[in-house]
Amino acid sequence: MTSLAENAGPLTSRRSMLCGLAVAMVVPGGLAACSTTTTNPSTGTGNTGGSTGTGNTTGGSTGSAGAAGLAALADVPDGGGLIVESGGKPLVLTRTGDVVKAFGAACPHAGTTVSPPKGGIITCPNHGSQFAATDGSLKKGPSTKGLTEVPVKVDGDQVVMA
Repeated sequence: MTSLAENAGPLTSRRSMLCGLAVAMVVPGGLAACSTTTTNPSTGTGNTGGSTGTGNTTGGSTGSAGAAGLAALADVPDGGGLIVESGGKPLVLTRTGDVVKAFGAACPHAGTTVSPPKGGIITCPNHGSQFAATDGSLKKGPSTKGLTEVPVKVDGDQVVMA
């Protein structure tokens, strides 16, 4: 008969695995932060790390800033938006027609990265704060202030820092 002490190794490993799985489910962005490879869906070029990114990850809702810009304009849905990264910080890009705006994507309440806008509203998945996609203003707390606008512009077919 084996003792609990003899089984501590496998139990510890299982416990570590389950804790890691729980963290991954609660913080899905945490897994993306561990990755160092980014890909630009428009060009297929990628960046495998380093401080001078050359690729964008814009498939769906996240991306990385690079020499080519924050995102291809075509990748920012009209009436919606996506989350990108610039200088190691998340930004939420929003688009209405040809007008693209960017806001710091860290919720002022607890720092959680907000979700891309839906129906003109940017929502924090952590505590439910809501912000207007047009100007970042606070619509619903618990946050006590809106998102900070970050200057961007459209340069050809790319959204770039202004």
